[in-house]
Amino acid sequence: MRRFLSFRDFDWSLLGMVFVLCAISVFEIYSATLHTKYAGDHTKQIFFVAGGMAAMFLFSKIDYHRLLDWAPWAYGIGLVSLVAVKLVGHKVLGAKRWISIGPIHFQPSEWVKLILILIVARYFANLGGRSLTWRDILKSILLVGVPMVMVLVQPDLGTALTYLPILVAGLFLGGISIRQTLVLVVCSTVLIVGAWSSGKVLKPYQKARLTSFVNPDIDPKGAGYQLRQSLIAVGSGGVWGKGMAKGTQTQGDFLPIPHADFIFAAFGEEHGFVGALFVLLLYFFILMRLIQNAQTAADLSGSLIIMGVVAVLTFQIAVNVGMVIGFMPVTGIPLPLMSYGGSSVLFTFLALGVAMNVRMRRFVN
Repeated sequence: MRRFLSFRDFDWSLLGMVFVLCAISVFEIYSATLHTKYAGDHTKQIFFVAGGMAAMFLFSKIDYHRLLDWAPWAYGIGLVSLVAVKLVGHKVLGAKRWISIGPIHFQPSEWVKLILILIVARYFANLGGRSLTWRDILKSILLVGVPMVMVLVQPDLGTALTYLPILVAGLFLGGISIRQTLVLVVCSTVLIVGAWSSGKVLKPYQKARLTSFVNPDIDPKGAGYQLRQSLIAVGSGGVWGKGMAKGTQTQGDFLPIPHADFIFAAFGEEHGFVGALFVLLLYFFILMRLIQNAQTAADLSGSLIIMGVVAVLTFQIAVNVGMVIGFMPVTGIPLPLMSYGGSSVLFTFLALGVAMNVRMRRFVN
């Protein structure tokens, strides 16, 4: 018997934690951009969050099995949009990543992440849980690899890297063997070394960003500048922080674009170790709640969808936080629900909406 769906099945505790994180984001964007050319961006962020929440509720009501049926068409549209970026994209800071529609700047590579989560979940679910063959593995690599290469040439290394955890999660839950995993690791290592040595895949400034975190003092005014300012900001925050709108690195305009990629550094300076720990705990509980929902999903495809979302969010959080404290290279990956940006915020809410969708149908048959 089909159980009636209602918003009583919605994961309100998860939504509550997400709302708190978004509120922190808005206040920090306000603080970090005060008296700068970015002043007022916190108001835009409120609209992004409101639009994202509306989209999340909408997507939670569409049966995720229908979304999986539409995934091949969405995948094709996603590839076309990436081609459109190359042809008519809006160039900012030397990279074509956006399509401009009037005053709106749309970043297709962010939406492709959601499409990949769906198409990878559909692909592995259709295999029926059988042992993966090399043909199955190569097909999944192509599914993710094609859009990844297209984003890499924009160039947008950060977003391209966020596609990898979707593939890894799919392969892991799809049943890849230890032997196959070892072969892929060896082959990937060879490809990475080859790509690095060739000089044709990564541009010089991208290489400098990837290596500067090891010793930012080698080029303190160039490739190491962002990281050095970030480390100073985080370290000067101490235990309790300097207070809202009182961060010297942030307010002194030393920290580059503090409301976007380096918002965690700005927050750490103003709210200290205690504030940073609170935010990290919020992320931890959100991810644990999503994993719990994946465990109670009605079928494999539902579990794959949620774990795809978990994989992307975990990767972005780990890389962004690791970046601002000097453990990871500076790659321009935003902090989910914290960093300023419409495309990133809307992707995260849509991904959460699909995850909610799976949870709401866990008792439906």
